[in-house]
Amino acid sequence: MLQLRDHTPEDAPATLAVFRRAVHGTAARDYTPEQVAAWAPDDLDPAAWAARRAAARTRVAVRDGAVVGFTDVDAAGYVDMLFVDPDAARQGVARALLGWAVETATADGAAELTTHASITARPFFEAHGFVVVAEQHPVRRGVTLTNYRMRRPL
Repeated sequence: MLQLRDHTPEDAPATLAVFRRAVHGTAARDYTPEQVAAWAPDDLDPAAWAARRAAARTRVAVRDGAVVGFTDVDAAGYVDMLFVDPDAARQGVARALLGWAVETATADGAAELTTHASITARPFFEAHGFVVVAEQHPVRRGVTLTNYRMRRPL
């Protein structure tokens, strides 16, 4: 059974592991090894990661005691991160997390959800009512990536 709950400081290592596994596993089919390494480098600072997760309103998905995904949403409806462990892909984890983001942003009075979706995540977001506003080419560690600014009215 999948449980959604607020992120705690103890979840930081697990969310970092999910992020790395999702980028190096799932997203690797759409990005080059150089892009993957720039996006989710091995030398990410665990303390900085923990601080970033603590500063965001982060929700984790837990199954059998293990964190299998996470997301966040701010008061304006911006979803910065939504990642699912590859072993839990296509099992409703992302859908449940996005549902929480919709409910939370709606309760906050946001008019829409927005995100910067990867090539990999774009079809998921499109299937849940998001449309592409613009293609973007952010640079991480000197490497150009492609993502999509997307929005969904609430």
